[in-house]
Amino acid sequence: DMVSAHQPFKDFPDQIKDEAQKNGATAQVAGGTPAMCDGITQGYAGMELSLFSRDVIAMSTAIGLSHQMFDGSLFMGVCDKIVPGLMIGALSFGHIPGIFVPAGPMSSGIGNKEKARTRQLFAEGKVGRDALLESEMGSYHSPGTCTFYGTANSNQMMMEMMGVHLPAAAFVHPYTDLREALTRYAAGHLARGIKNGTIKPLGEMLTEKSFINALIGLMATGGSTNHTMHLVAMARAAGVILNWDDFDEISSIIPLLIRVYPNGKADVNHFTAAGGLPFVIRELLDAGLLHDDVDTVVGHGMRHYT
Repeated sequence: DMVSAHQPFKDFPDQIKDEAQKNGATAQVAGGTPAMCDGITQGYAGMELSLFSRDVIAMSTAIGLSHQMFDGSLFMGVCDKIVPGLMIGALSFGHIPGIFVPAGPMSSGIGNKEKARTRQLFAEGKVGRDALLESEMGSYHSPGTCTFYGTANSNQMMMEMMGVHLPAAAFVHPYTDLREALTRYAAGHLARGIKNGTIKPLGEMLTEKSFINALIGLMATGGSTNHTMHLVAMARAAGVILNWDDFDEISSIIPLLIRVYPNGKADVNHFTAAGGLPFVIRELLDAGLLHDDVDTVVGHGMRHYT
């Protein structure tokens, strides 16, 4: 409950266990991880621990999987260091299949322009703390991910670009029928895929092209520059060497297709309403700028995600 993005996950284990049972499987919670927020700790000593927490999360994930009881895993995470840590930990047990399950963004609150204006007025001493807090509470007002296109939402984009989400799962609001349906389907799909041998282990499924697709998505959407660290680390966990030269070379050929705050006025909900990731993926595929010959959790090829 400390971080709004992860608050919806409290209901997911029961949904997953129920759906797994319907598909002849047993689901158990293997372990939990820290889930700190840079925004909450900003300006305090705790912020110095933020980057370190990624590796703690990776180790926590690996420890949970080390029970050697699991035929597959569902990884629930959203925010900045959580998803990279989960992926690094998951790849240390890359011989089992897995699906990443997001919680989705909160609905749009006060517009970014108005929020920025209030912050500026507060910095100038023209409004008080009460006005600032009212604005902030109106901006970040409910369960779900913050709606600006920072590292958390860039995480969700990359997981979809890598084919470890269900298609179009990234930006569906929490506590909606569709979000619950996606969560339940992920559990059932994983159980059926393991039973039928139709879903590959993560370490086999994720190749160089999968990570390049994530990088292409980052460039096409103007995603978080923090992934100059995190994407490199995730790739290394899969045995793929990705470096800043690759970022430079790919950025020179991939067009910027969207502008989402702070790179524009719209937030991730506006982006989703305008076509979202399925649109971006389709445009990149049609232009020959995205690898289609990759495996995903729903089959071969990125066309599944359009």
